[in-house]
Amino acid sequence: MTQPQVLENIVEKCNLLKQEIGKIVVGQHDAIDKVLIAMFCGGHCLLTGVPGLAKTLLVKTLAQSIGAKFKRVQFTPDLMPSDIIGMEILSKDREMEFVQGPIFTNILLADEINRTSPKTQSALLEAMQEHSVTVGGKTYKLDEPFFVLATQNPIEQEGTYPLPEAQLDRFMFMLIMDYPTKEEEIQILKTTTTTYAYQVQNIMTGNDIIQMQELIRQIPVSDNVYSYTVDLVNKTRPNSKENTIANKYLMWGAGPRACQYIIIGAKCYGALHGKFSPDIEDINAVCKDVLRHRIVLNYTAQSEGLAADDIIDMLTTTIG
Repeated sequence: MTQPQVLENIVEKCNLLKQEIGKIVVGQHDAIDKVLIAMFCGGHCLLTGVPGLAKTLLVKTLAQSIGAKFKRVQFTPDLMPSDIIGMEILSKDREMEFVQGPIFTNILLADEINRTSPKTQSALLEAMQEHSVTVGGKTYKLDEPFFVLATQNPIEQEGTYPLPEAQLDRFMFMLIMDYPTKEEEIQILKTTTTTYAYQVQNIMTGNDIIQMQELIRQIPVSDNVYSYTVDLVNKTRPNSKENTIANKYLMWGAGPRACQYIIIGAKCYGALHGKFSPDIEDINAVCKDVLRHRIVLNYTAQSEGLAADDIIDMLTTTIG
């Protein structure tokens, strides 16, 4: 199969997948697109939004549409690391036996991840980075594909623990889910207050996702796109005379992992729009989702009512 045929097949399957998810999840088109891109890139997503915006429904429907195993963990202050990764117990044969936790799945929904302690949050680090967990000196590989989608509530701050920078950096995208439009909300009412029930069809398989991840990494990138990405991420770093915006509004900026995620995300975004190689437009399409949780605003930015996305918009206009 030629490269154009492979690309056409990918775009067709992805469109079918989005259509299938759209039959259950009304609206939230950008969130659906970016969740799929992260999954196709082998990354993880952090969703921010008020309760009731279909975050759980989205990931559950996604798992059903690709025939993947799905588990949900409700993060609470008393949740322990062993509640996620599993533990060793003494078996009937008087030998230590490992009992797998819910992390042994394809798609893990970490609900309200900022409600648990940093110790438990850190239990996800190895799994998200290495796709394995270590218990009792033994390493256990996770099933592939493995994808973490975590949610956090932006308005209920009492009883929450801010995610450590190392944990935030493991998420490829931070997506902001907003309220539906009036038309979308009417459609939600029509499908959730009647006997309507749609059975999700299986569009892809886990092997399709793995092949997609491998294919995305093979897509070539031109040097000017690499240069633009590095310049953009470097502009987020204060303490340089040239980075006037960062010096004025940011406490610190993004690291090299941001460059990696922007490039791989742009590859996938471009491929899903029929491009054989990403361009600057594709970089700008994904950079906010990669950068908004990797830059920290200072008091000046907060006092002027600026958000991370506003700063990123300023930065993109300064790159020639």
